[in-house]
Amino acid sequence: MKHFSVLLEESIAMLQIKDDGIYVDCTLGRGGHSSEILKRCRQGHLYSIDCDMQAIQESRPRLEAIGSNFTIIHDTFEHLGTILDAQGIDKVDGIFMDLGVSSPQFDDENRGFSYRMDARLDMRMDQMSELDAWKVVNEYSKEELERIFRCYGEEPFASKIASKIVQIREEKPIDTTFELVDVIKSCLPMKVLKKKGHPAKQVFQAIRIEVNQELSQLEIVLEEGLKRLAPGGRFVIITFHSLEDRLVKNVFKEKGVPKKVDKRLPVTGIENLEFRLINRKPVVATQDELELNNRSHSAKLRGIEKI
Repeated sequence: MKHFSVLLEESIAMLQIKDDGIYVDCTLGRGGHSSEILKRCRQGHLYSIDCDMQAIQESRPRLEAIGSNFTIIHDTFEHLGTILDAQGIDKVDGIFMDLGVSSPQFDDENRGFSYRMDARLDMRMDQMSELDAWKVVNEYSKEELERIFRCYGEEPFASKIASKIVQIREEKPIDTTFELVDVIKSCLPMKVLKKKGHPAKQVFQAIRIEVNQELSQLEIVLEEGLKRLAPGGRFVIITFHSLEDRLVKNVFKEKGVPKKVDKRLPVTGIENLEFRLINRKPVVATQDELELNNRSHSAKLRGIEKI
C-alpha cells in the first residue's frame, strides 16, 4: 500500500518554516514531512530522527534529491536533547512529530504490527530493541498484561483476556498475530464481536505502546522539545489515539494557557507565559484526505509556539 503523509499541508503550514531555520523531524518515517520541510529551508538545516533503519534507508534518497542540508540520525526521539547536543545545536526554529505507525510498517507482515496479517509477534519500531510483542505476550505476568491492556488499550475485557493468555501459554507459546487474535476473540461476547471494527485493535495497540515505550518517550520529548525552541519556534505534533492526544493537549495547555484564578482574590501580577497555543482545538483531516487515506481519520494536529 502506498504511504500517505497525514495532514501534510496543515502541519507544514503550522510550522511556518523559515528559509534559514533549524528544524527537527523527530519521526522521519518515509520522508514525507521531512522532504517538505527541506524544500522550505534552503539556507537552514534539517535534522531527521528515526529508530527504524529500514525507514532511514528508504527516505535518504528522497531527501538527497532535494538538497544536502540535512542530517539523519538513527535513534529514538526521547534522546532529542542528547542528539542536538552532539550536533552542537542549542535552539531550533521548529520541531515536528508524526506519532503514527507508518503504512509500510503496518503492511509488512514480517513486522507483526497488524492483526489482519499472520506473522510472528514483533511490533518493534526499532528492530534492534530486545523487547518485542512475543516477550510481552509470553513473559509478562497476568497483572502486567491486564495493566497494559487497560491503561494503553482501554480494553474493558482486559482481565479476562490476560487470564486467557496466561492459560494458553502454559501449554504452548502464543507465537503469531493470528494466534493472539484467536485468544482475544475467545474472550469477547458475541455483541462485541459483531461491532464495527476489529475486536483485537485495542489489545494490539496496548502491546505496541508497551513494546516501544511510546507514552514515556513522548513525555520526555515534549519536555525536552519545549526547552529547545528558539523565540518564535514551533512544536507541531500529530497524534493518533486518545492517550497520546490527551498527553500532548495537557502539556501544551499547561505551558500555553493562563491558570484560572478566583476573581474574588486580589490580582498580584499578570502571569508571564513562555508559550502560546497555536490552536485550541485539534486540526483533523479533510474529507478529501480521508477518501485517499482512511488511516487519517484518527489523526489530530496540535501546535505550540515559543513567545
